[in-house]
Amino acid sequence: MRRMLRALLAAAIVAAAFGATAALAVTFRFADQGDALSMDPHALNESLQLSVMGNVYEPLVGRGKKLELVPILATSWKQTAPTVWRFVLRKDVKFHDGTPFTADDVIFNYERAKSESSDMKTYVAPIKEIKKIDDLTIDVVTSEPFPILPDTIGFWYMMSKSWCEKNNAKEPVDVRKGKENAATLKANGTGPFMLKSREPGIRTIFVPNPRYWTKVESNITEAVFTPIGNAATRVAALVSGDIDMMEPVPLQDIEKVSANASLKLLQGPELRTIFLGMDQSRDELLYSSVKGKNPFKDKRVRQAFYQAIDENAIAKTVMRGAATPTALMVAPGINGFVKEQNTRLPYDTATAKKLLADAGYPNGFEVGMNCPNDRYVNDAQICQAVAAMLARIDVKVNLMVETKATYFPKILSRETSFYLLGWTPASYDAHNPIFALLMSPGPSGRGQFNLGSYANKRIDELGPQIASELDQKKRDAMIAEVFKIHSDEVGHLPLHQQALAWGMKKNVDLVQLADNINLLKWVVVK
Repeated sequence: MRRMLRALLAAAIVAAAFGATAALAVTFRFADQGDALSMDPHALNESLQLSVMGNVYEPLVGRGKKLELVPILATSWKQTAPTVWRFVLRKDVKFHDGTPFTADDVIFNYERAKSESSDMKTYVAPIKEIKKIDDLTIDVVTSEPFPILPDTIGFWYMMSKSWCEKNNAKEPVDVRKGKENAATLKANGTGPFMLKSREPGIRTIFVPNPRYWTKVESNITEAVFTPIGNAATRVAALVSGDIDMMEPVPLQDIEKVSANASLKLLQGPELRTIFLGMDQSRDELLYSSVKGKNPFKDKRVRQAFYQAIDENAIAKTVMRGAATPTALMVAPGINGFVKEQNTRLPYDTATAKKLLADAGYPNGFEVGMNCPNDRYVNDAQICQAVAAMLARIDVKVNLMVETKATYFPKILSRETSFYLLGWTPASYDAHNPIFALLMSPGPSGRGQFNLGSYANKRIDELGPQIASELDQKKRDAMIAEVFKIHSDEVGHLPLHQQALAWGMKKNVDLVQLADNINLLKWVVVK
């Protein structure tokens, strides 16, 4: 009898413990209009990709809730010489497979990020070499003085050297070109969450990292990420309770989500600038009725396109007021933004027609335009509006709209004549877009996303000077000069900064950052 009572008591304790564990289980289900295309943190320099992978992988230096610099895998950093930064690495950090994080991993990730197949070359471009002082100390040597280095490496995530070597993933591969390796479907970082399972285009599941080096605010025990491309379906999933959070909330559904008593809406400014680019390199455009020459090499044509686009109408109608028209390639809040320079050329179809006629195109011409339909807020609708506006000056736009999975490989290989792109400076400093978007394409990631190959000798001269200048007034003056040159030449066609709109259940607390990064370590489900 006593033995039976003991057995029953033990069973009750086990059942109670199981019940308590089950009660504590919290699943967080979140959705976006697109998917991360790879689990490799060096494969694609794109915000959603970096946001998703930022839960699994970590940088040396990151950002806090107010986008301030915070120590992550490095506990401290200082300049010991004009071109040398010393980083002290965090002790007792382990990768998800249990192997320790050391200086050797940082050096490996430098070589990996600068490899030809990496999409993250711009982050490590200023670095000349990394010297190992000991297992937890490194010296990062830059080619020239680079006072903002810690600001620029927040999305340079660290992978395990031994894991990559063991799994034949020493270099990233481009899944958009049909290539795969172990790192495209598996992951082994130091972050607060581990990859449990991956079904591309369907769902990706994360669970907490039991070895994480510090406590996190989140109480979730499982996070399920689902791409839902259709906007109406995404909203319906939130309203029905099938998901706990989604972004972006379609502009036409903002009021619907706000009015729902079981939901809440987070809105705020985003640091991303949406703009149009033009092929200014080829002697003949790939997709145009103009043969034997490239109309975009003529500033008058570029300016005609600019002044034919009614951006205020796009912001009001297409974006439903959730956009701020801009004349610059950076947003307010980015170091180097000059308010006095942020005045758009006036919308004026008569002037635009005259500019086209003066350039030798009195009857306009045809041109192909590439556009994604699942990357930016109302991206396809923006392109449709642009095409309709350009038709008023007799420019026929042949619009090619497609998912970002096929869109980005095409434009990144520069197989485009006219395209839409968005950019958030990862360093929150103007040098980042100057280096990546405005400088002419060159080695070490320079001009890597200058897909139309816009080029100006003076900007190419000023770029390295801006990177190394210690005097803030001189630096700001050089940045202002770059933006003036670029605006005067109509190097790109800036449109607007879009606004963030995230929808979630009332019981979800999280942090909305202006760079559109959603970190699970700050998600609490009540």
